[in-house]
Amino acid sequence: MTETTTLTHGGDWAGFAAEYGAAAPLLDFSANVSPLGMPAGVAAALAGCAPDCDCYPDPLCRDLSAAIGRAEGVPGEWVLCGNGAADLIWRAALALRPARALVTAPAFAEYEAALAATGCAVERYFLSEEKDFRLDEGFLEAIRPGVGMVFLCEPNNPTGLTTPRPLLLRVLARCRQAGALLVLDGCFGDFLADPAAHTLKGELAGGNLLILKAFTKLYGMAGVRLGYALCADAALLAKLRAAGQPWAVSTPAQAAGLAALKETEYVAAVRALVASERPRLAAGLAALGCRVLPGEANYLLFRCERPLCQPLRRRGILLRSCDNYHGLGPAWYRTAVRTGAENSRLLAALGEVLR
Repeated sequence: MTETTTLTHGGDWAGFAAEYGAAAPLLDFSANVSPLGMPAGVAAALAGCAPDCDCYPDPLCRDLSAAIGRAEGVPGEWVLCGNGAADLIWRAALALRPARALVTAPAFAEYEAALAATGCAVERYFLSEEKDFRLDEGFLEAIRPGVGMVFLCEPNNPTGLTTPRPLLLRVLARCRQAGALLVLDGCFGDFLADPAAHTLKGELAGGNLLILKAFTKLYGMAGVRLGYALCADAALLAKLRAAGQPWAVSTPAQAAGLAALKETEYVAAVRALVASERPRLAAGLAALGCRVLPGEANYLLFRCERPLCQPLRRRGILLRSCDNYHGLGPAWYRTAVRTGAENSRLLAALGEVLR
């Protein structure tokens, strides 16, 4: 990979190491993962599963699917594990190959990338900056017969904002009327103040709904690659399973997932930290003259007219430019919410750049 390679997503610590050396100190605000690192129980499970790695992993993830089902309060048969949520996004597109699909803009880039790879005509519903890029009633009109798949990210990436539940339910009803599958990406849902109040898990039995989640963010397991889909449609899950390789979830990933589900104290600590630090970081950005959206997850979208990424990179800090998000531009940035000390370091560095 050359120095000029432009990556779609954040978290490119390897590119930083190639440029500045592996020993160079790095603080990564470009990837929205737990600031507390991987839980000790998960690390132990990864090390402890080594003797089992001479065998193929369970292609059906039987134990893990059952454990996820218990944790999510759904039958284990409604769970399909994958190599991160991105794997399942691509499987959904490959399995159904819709002629036309609908996404919001801005939103996570993998939806459109996966759809485009199948030859699907992708329609973008642009969210209004004047409304803080919140989903509005006009989205319902865009869900019409002929649209085979609709992607929604709740909370949205990169805005960190959620859609009111009544509107979400209307979106789902509209998808059912139009014969479209609603793919609801809830990978950041566990960072919300009340995740249970926002989830649509209770609507799964009605069909036309696929919910995506991942262990990546909450448990600091980005390098493990483990996500899952929830769906009550057995035929659809079978199509998704057939659309990918049979051993997509490694033995270490399955062991890590089982261990992570037991880390209730760790989850509480991460949620409490993010809830405490997010408003402090938002206030600090605003005090520097940035326009900050009232994000609800473990990241914040903000606007600053000055170039920030390269000046911060030279100071050992990675920030996510949102220039490649449809509907945004070079003045928009996304930052993760990390520990108090790390957030203070980011604000101090921004103060140096902006003074």
